Amino acid sequence: MQKLTELIEQVVTGLGYEIVTIEGSPRGRLLRVFIDIARGVTVDDCETVSHQLSRVFEVENIDFDRLEVSSPGLDRPLVKPADFDRFAGSDIRLRTRVPVSNQRNFTGVLKGLHDGMVVVDTEKGELLVAFADVEKARLVPKF
Repeated sequence: MQKLTELIEQVVTGLGYEIVTIEGSPRGRLLRVFIDIARGVTVDDCETVSHQLSRVFEVENIDFDRLEVSSPGLDRPLVKPADFDRFAGSDIRLRTRVPVSNQRNFTGVLKGLHDGMVVVDTEKGELLVAFADVEKARLVPKF
C-alpha cells in the first residue's frame, strides 16, 4: 500500500490538489481518494483526478475494481499536522486515543498546533493533546 500511496500522492499533487486521505478495502479492490483545493473541490476536479489516476494505474499494472475520488466534505477530517494550523479558529470534534480527565471525545474551537500539541478551546477550558494522541479530528460544519 505504501508504494500505491506514494504513486497516488505524486499524481494528485502534480495536478495541484492536496490529498486528505486514501482508503482501501481489503485486497485493494476499492480505492477511495479524498482531495482538496483551496477554492473547493468540484465534480470536474474529481473527474480529472479519477481519469488521471486510472491512466497511471493502467500503465503501472495496478489492479482494482473501483476508484472513487471525492471531496472531504464539510466535516473534513484533520489528518496532518498542517491541517491543525490551517483550520485554526474552526469548530472541531476531537477523539483521543487515551482518556484525558476520563474523557475521550471533545468539541471546541481549534487554536492550532503548538510544539506538537493540538490546542482546543472547550467549554471546560483549554485542552492540550499531543498530536500523536489524536485518534480522530473533524471539522464541525456551520449552517
